[in-house]
Amino acid sequence: MLRYALKRLFGAFASLFIIITTIFVLLRLMPIEGYLGANWDKLSPETIAQRLHSRGLDQPLIVQLGRFYAALLRGDLGTSWIYLEGRSITQIVMPKLAISAKVGLLAMLVSLVLGIPLGILMARKKGSWIDSLGTGFIVLVNAVPIVIYYLFIQIYLSGLLGLPILFSKSKYLSWIMPVFSLSLWSTASYAVWTRRYMMDQMNQNYVQLARAKGLSGKQMMVRHIFRNAFVPIIQLLPSNLLLTIVGSIYLESLYSVPGTGGLLIDVIQRQDNTMVQALVLIYSSIGIIGLFLGDMLMMIVDPRIRFVKGESER
Repeated sequence: MLRYALKRLFGAFASLFIIITTIFVLLRLMPIEGYLGANWDKLSPETIAQRLHSRGLDQPLIVQLGRFYAALLRGDLGTSWIYLEGRSITQIVMPKLAISAKVGLLAMLVSLVLGIPLGILMARKKGSWIDSLGTGFIVLVNAVPIVIYYLFIQIYLSGLLGLPILFSKSKYLSWIMPVFSLSLWSTASYAVWTRRYMMDQMNQNYVQLARAKGLSGKQMMVRHIFRNAFVPIIQLLPSNLLLTIVGSIYLESLYSVPGTGGLLIDVIQRQDNTMVQALVLIYSSIGIIGLFLGDMLMMIVDPRIRFVKGESER
């Protein structure tokens, strides 16, 4: 188990290193005007040279990369060059990340509470009107672009329920619409995968044997079918959980949520490269950590996974 975990951890760090190094190099290959702000053409040559020197951009690329990783190891993500010039990136990102995290975690909780029970109910009532209704919901959420049903929810559902359409940190009623909207896709995803994996388990030989021995349907569903079906689903939980905290670009723009969702697009448009590389580092780390934790959870929940390689080598 430890060997497998270390191998996966090394792979995660290697992937993160490749992603960050690639982004860093690509940003440094941009035209130099992109580092000087909107009115760079009005600056004197001396001012331009001074700015490039203060930001270390007159150094060789390998030196810049080494300084970047040295600062990163100290926990320093750098300072903003254009978005909020001279301001620490950590001070800019953390308040926005906290808001996105709260909205995302609530949406994740709603999707788990609704999606997994819906999938279980659809599997148990296969072919019934409940299964058809659940399937219709899943198809609707996946087939219709989120732009359409987000707008529909904001315009019509908010008016029907009398809820605010714009987000405010101090008004918790204004959290309902963004959280509900953000949870819809995950709810449909958990429902469809829960139903699928449970249907696969219900057709296994051990279930038929349990039925022949007189085990009740409820006992089989709880002790065996759902427990085994939940193993592949649990791998998705950490990555989904962590990715929800970085915010949704469209949803945060629609409901005016002051989170990190639209921040990356904003700093790319302004060509604030230190902000871009810091946000890419954060997003990449969250995604890779989520995948790593998912693998670890699968190995803990189902001990057979760690022995698969060893058995195949015999």
